[in-house]
Amino acid sequence: MADPKRLFVAATRQNEGKTTTCLGLLLNLKRQVRSLGFIKPVGQRYIEVGGVRVDKDAVLMDEVFHLHPLLKDTSPIAISKSFTREYDRGAHREGLVRDVLRAYAAVAEGKEMMIIEGTGHAGVGSCFDLNNADVAKLLDAPVLIVTGGGMGRPVDEILLNLPVFEKQGVRVIGAVCNKVLPEKLDEVRDYVSRALKTRGVRLFGIMPLERMLSGSTLQQIRDELDAQVLNGQGGLEADIEDVVVGVTEPHRALDQFGPRTLLITSAEREDLILAATSSCALDASSAASVAGIILTDGVRPHETIMRFIRHTNMPILLAGSGIYETTSAIHDLIVKIRPADTRKIELAGSLVERHVDVAAILREI
Repeated sequence: MADPKRLFVAATRQNEGKTTTCLGLLLNLKRQVRSLGFIKPVGQRYIEVGGVRVDKDAVLMDEVFHLHPLLKDTSPIAISKSFTREYDRGAHREGLVRDVLRAYAAVAEGKEMMIIEGTGHAGVGSCFDLNNADVAKLLDAPVLIVTGGGMGRPVDEILLNLPVFEKQGVRVIGAVCNKVLPEKLDEVRDYVSRALKTRGVRLFGIMPLERMLSGSTLQQIRDELDAQVLNGQGGLEADIEDVVVGVTEPHRALDQFGPRTLLITSAEREDLILAATSSCALDASSAASVAGIILTDGVRPHETIMRFIRHTNMPILLAGSGIYETTSAIHDLIVKIRPADTRKIELAGSLVERHVDVAAILREI
């Protein structure tokens, strides 16, 4: 079989929607392409599967599409915290290049088309000489750039990333704008498409902001943090869309509370805990209430506070990590799609089908 068609999906920064776009493209291409493959050559967020580090997005695509028998081949380089230090101490780019080329050849064998997912913006990976532009050039793949919503911001960020690819001689076929406010779709489409066209970049689609894609449940958060449930076991299926970190005054925090908001604070902030739980005790559906509270540092509230909490059904979780580590872990979780998130996966496919010109992308590559 001839070499497969290939598309490198990049982004202007992290969490702009690369995974959503890749999922949606694969779901839609299944109806048009006989055999598909997926690889994420360089990954920054990994889990261990059978003792092997594999990027979370590669695990997701494998469980949804079953595209290749060896999971490791879909994620040849998983960046650990010590990776850059080890590279500086003597690792060689040639070895990384060999790993990427070997894995790509294995995954691409017999495929008609390959989707290649990047990581972060165009320059991520430069510290070990294998950034997104380098990988796209190495695999001879044209690039689709995914950027976030707004009016001027998508244009600014695409044009900031574009020269990195151009310097490597990589062809950028166009862009997709994601997370646009639904009421602004037409206005953003008109402006961004015209602004990019004057610079030789085609806009293939504008996808609206979907809150469900950036949310999670309290149960998923509890599992991720291995947190202890202090109260409200029955409310762990609540959806979380927003996070409030409890470092402000109660009267200001109340303005940020809502029925799908998670409050992260320490047991010492009894004022915030009481502000949130008091609203729940009065009316669980109150706009001043929250879906749940995570307490940090492994410190439980005073027993007097706990007695009041037990009169509510509000979920209270106790995490062993500090407030910064807890907040970072939750942020990473709620913006990622997991294999069990069937509603999110279906929504990704629907978004790309309705808002992205997949046929035009195929023609372009």
